[in-house]
Parts: sequence; structure tokens; C-alpha cells
Amino acid sequence: MGFKKGFMWGAATASYQIEGAWNEDGKGSNIWDEFTHQPGKIEDKSTGDIACDHYHKYKEDVKLMAECGLKAYRFSISWARIFPEGIGTVNQKGIDFYNNLIDELLKYNITPFITLYHWDLPYALYLKGGWLNKDSVNWFEAYANVIAENFGDRVKNYITFNEPSVFMGCGYSQGVHAPGIKLGDKDLLYIGHNIHLAHGKAVRAIRSVVSDAKIGITLATQPKIPITEADIKDAEKSYFAGGLGGFFWSTDYWLDPIVFGKYGEKLIQEAGDMFPAFTDEEMKIINEKIDFIGLNIYEASYQGDYVRPFGTAHTELNWDIYPQALEWGVKLNYGRYKLPIIITENGMSAHDWVSLDGKVHDPNRIDFLHRYLKGLKKAADEGCEVDGYFQWSFMDNFEWAKGYNPRFGIVHVDYKTQKRTLKDSAYWYKDVIESNGENL
Repeated sequence: MGFKKGFMWGAATASYQIEGAWNEDGKGSNIWDEFTHQPGKIEDKSTGDIACDHYHKYKEDVKLMAECGLKAYRFSISWARIFPEGIGTVNQKGIDFYNNLIDELLKYNITPFITLYHWDLPYALYLKGGWLNKDSVNWFEAYANVIAENFGDRVKNYITFNEPSVFMGCGYSQGVHAPGIKLGDKDLLYIGHNIHLAHGKAVRAIRSVVSDAKIGITLATQPKIPITEADIKDAEKSYFAGGLGGFFWSTDYWLDPIVFGKYGEKLIQEAGDMFPAFTDEEMKIINEKIDFIGLNIYEASYQGDYVRPFGTAHTELNWDIYPQALEWGVKLNYGRYKLPIIITENGMSAHDWVSLDGKVHDPNRIDFLHRYLKGLKKAADEGCEVDGYFQWSFMDNFEWAKGYNPRFGIVHVDYKTQKRTLKDSAYWYKDVIESNGENL
């Protein structure tokens, strides 16, 4: 069976990680601008002020995407570039930038895939309480509406939120990502409910403007991999076991309300009076129909008492390698939710550099992608509906609290000169795309 005809082969980026131009052409400040400008927050003391300078070099970058054979490109919109204050007056120069980017992609027959929110909340809205403020639901709805009205004639694919578990967990619980605060479960449950509502309102807003839009949400997830056939039921049970402890990390906390229209009984019971009050109408908003589920998968874990042996293969970031991660991430989520799956991020950080021959040789990344994609193909072969795969990342970029040392790209970036160099993995991926994965 393999990958279907029209399978979306692409790569992904995020606005703060690549754009730079942090205070140019009317853009407002966001929480990552403020966070990185505080001493001690980023491992290598860097910021995203310049990053890959994609704001000025987007034409060169899109041409490179075409050279890589990409059929689709997933990028995020910088909310503060569109609304400098988060709400109110629209910044036309911000609209112009994304219009130009979209037109450039279409010139090369690359399908644009927009993510509305990849963690960079406008700072002006943070000062109003951010996601703790119930008005955040309406702020996000208004933002989504402007995106749809300006880009919906050409862009048909949308993701509302990227990894709400991570921006909540790392930004509002652990405090290691922007905005760098540590809240308790009661506040986090309130934030989570507002994000759920904002997602639903955004889906409605986009669909009211773009009738043929395909809309989903992207979750970070670490699937459970069963060792034997007998472990499959236990893997399902433990993977979808969202209780109060670290509730925001669980896949079912996000998807059950969206797909089934209800929060988990276990979570509500354990949270008790801490759980925010909600109405039937709010649950209908959250339950607004989506077209696909986006999954960002890097790591996983094995079901049962399996212990990872010493010396297990791992990436530059010390993330262990699980070749069956995509296979079981798809199988578990498709089995429960019966919605098409798109892998919206998958890749690895490596110790990449330009060799003496002027090329970037990354056989480890090729091997990693090959292993994970074989697992994805197996899930498709076994009847799971898989609509696309976006490699992370198109180019090396600012890796949040880790700064610029981790390199996830299939395109190498020299941050001093901004020179781009296609890595060996870019050429390998091009061959995969051309064969629609038949050569895996």
C-alpha cells in the first residue's frame, strides 16, 4: 500500500526560530523576544533577533526548498508581526511579508501550510494576562480571522496550535521557556481550557472564511511502543491515561475534548474543585470538527519493564532513538481518533559542519530519517490514514533555550555569514520524495 498518491512531503520551521527582523517593519515584541533578552535564559547567550534572517532571505530559502524537492512547507505566523499589540491595528507590512512568502512558495508549486501559533505570544497580550485571561480566546479568534481573510484565497491548510503541551509545560510549569514562569495545576488547567476554546474559535473563524480549508492541531507526543503483541493493549492504556499529574503532557488531554467533546473523567475527578467550570456551549466550540491530527514525534518509550541498555543510540541533544516511534504514534492515535494523521515534525539534531570539500555530510541523520520513515510506511501499509510528513527542520535554526548549537536542518546555516549549504540528507530526502517513499 505505502504512501498514498498526493502524499504531502515537506519540511517545517517556526517564525521565531528563523525569521529574525525582530523589531523591523512595525513588528511588536513577543514573549520570546523578551525572554531571550534576559541574561541566563538561553544556553549559549543567544537570541532570535537575527536567527536565519529568513525575513530578508525568504526568496533564497524558497528556491532551496525547491532544490530539495519539497512538495509542502509548514511555517508559522508571527502573531506580533501581524498585530504588534496582539489585538487592534493590523500591521500591513507583516501581512505583506507572508503574502510574498506564500506567493513565492506557489511559484515553485510548494503547498503552504500555516501554523497560527508556534509559541510566540505578543508581549502586549502577556501583560494583559496572556492565556490566563479568558479574553485570550477572543484575541486568538480575531487573529485567526485576519489570517484567513488575508491568506485564505491561496492557503488551504492550517494548524491552530503547535505543541500546547510544550509551551505550557516548559513555559508555564517548569519556567525554562518563555514566558519563564512556574504555575500550579489550578492555573494550568485554566490556561489549558482557554487554549482549547481558542482552538475551537479559530477553527470556526477560518472555516467561515475558507470553506475548503483543512484544519488541525499539532501535538508533541512520545508514543508507547509495545515489545510483543501482548503488550499492545497495555501500551494503549498507559499512553491514553491522562490524570492530573502532568496532565498537559498527555495526548488525550488535548485530543479527547477536541474529537470526542469531553474531558477525561479521571482528570476531572482528580482535579476536583481546581478544574475550571465550563458550559455545554464551550464544549461544542472545543469539539468543532477538525480534518487531521498533527503529531510531532522524536522520542518514545517502551511498554512494560524494558530497560534501555547503556550506550543506546542518541542524538546531539541526548534524545534516544526509537525507530518504531512514528509507526506506533500513528497506530495509537489513528486507532483511537480515526482521523487522518500528518507527521508535522520529525528529525534529529546532529554535530554538523561544513567539511573540507565544502559539503555537509550527515549520514547519521539520513539513517535516522530512513529508520523512522520505514516505521511510518509500515503504519500506512497496515491501513492507517497518513496524509503527510514534514521533516524538522528545513534549515538549522534557533533551538529555543538551547540556542544555536543543536542543528536539526537538512540545510546548514553559517550564522556569521548566513550562507546556506544543502546537507547530504537534503539530497537523500529529495530522492525519497521523488519515489513517494517507495525507495525506503
